Amino acid sequence: MTIQADKIWRNARIATMEPGGPAYGAIDGGVIASQDGRIAWAGAEADAPAMSAAEVIDLDGRWITPGLVDCHTHLVYGGNRAEEFEQRLNGVSYEEISKAGGGILSTVTMTRAASQDALVGQALPRLDHLINEGVTTLEIKSGYGLTTEHECKMLRAARALADERPVRVATTFLGAHALPPEAHGDKDAYIRSVCEDQLPAVAEAGLADAVDAFCEGIGFSLEQTRHVFGAAKAAGLPVKLHAEQLSDLSGAALAAEFGALSSDHLEYASAASITAMAGAGTVAVLLPGAFYFLRDTQVPPIELMRRHGVPMAVATDCNPGSSPLTSLLLALNMACTLFRMTPEEALAGATRNAAQALGLADEVGTLTAGKACDLAIWDIDHPAELAYAIGFNPLHRRIYGGSE
Repeated sequence: MTIQADKIWRNARIATMEPGGPAYGAIDGGVIASQDGRIAWAGAEADAPAMSAAEVIDLDGRWITPGLVDCHTHLVYGGNRAEEFEQRLNGVSYEEISKAGGGILSTVTMTRAASQDALVGQALPRLDHLINEGVTTLEIKSGYGLTTEHECKMLRAARALADERPVRVATTFLGAHALPPEAHGDKDAYIRSVCEDQLPAVAEAGLADAVDAFCEGIGFSLEQTRHVFGAAKAAGLPVKLHAEQLSDLSGAALAAEFGALSSDHLEYASAASITAMAGAGTVAVLLPGAFYFLRDTQVPPIELMRRHGVPMAVATDCNPGSSPLTSLLLALNMACTLFRMTPEEALAGATRNAAQALGLADEVGTLTAGKACDLAIWDIDHPAELAYAIGFNPLHRRIYGGSE
């Protein structure tokens, strides 16, 4: 049988990122064939069936990895908070900034004031930077609108980005991100509005692929988060959680109880939470950009996650307040230098495990026949270089759905 492909990439070294085999799932003398936007064959050319294509590309020994997956971003927002960054470095406290209308509520104000088109326009340069580093799939959260109208606007803007660029966008509703000023400090009443008004409207409009919440002392309690998760379950949407970034509230264990796709941050996660995540198959999404930007010192329990077999993903957490990072390659370096992950773990965290964190493991994340033909082709001698170099982009070509 001969595979009639659209394109063939040959004379390559392939990091399939399939687990259980050689490091990086590496194959020398590899070939990948694409048909109708999907991988028809990926493996050693010596083992390949007969195949032909209108276009055959010789990669001269370059490496191919799966297209990168940034599984935690807040890419859509209005304005920026560079002035607050400067103020903090000049000794102004976060409390003083917040009382003057700054902090997350300043982003809420600017996001509410922006039109959908304006939000798309502001997000595109950030998206382009990620795309230029080989990202083919990313998640975008809402959470700066905090009303039904503005949360839906943010999610529509996120979906619109996939019409502007060749990229796969997964959207997450994060209404339980912060307390808006009009709530006058009543968190319970606001959570009722999230569960009874915002989330049903988002679900009915088909704007979200998952539901998230910020479970922290400065965010929402375990019980309030449980209400959000219950509403998500009733709407048929999977859940994710910002958990244990600043303290241990056992949010990750709660997320695991609901079969969450992921728990994210996890600097203060306990052994009990890690065990619960392992039992539920919940991915740990590590966000070294926020750790760096906030100058944190509490490192996530990486060795505990290894020991229990919890999949570890790495993402940028691109947001205006705590991680204005639009380089997933830099996030890989940070994951290695700050969290002591290995380069192979970091790359798995931006491919295979990141796809799992989005519920997209059957679609992307490894170079496997049947999955989307999303490829990143690199001018490197070894995959470890992707986590090694700082501020250098060795991308040669990016392929999305079989096309550049």
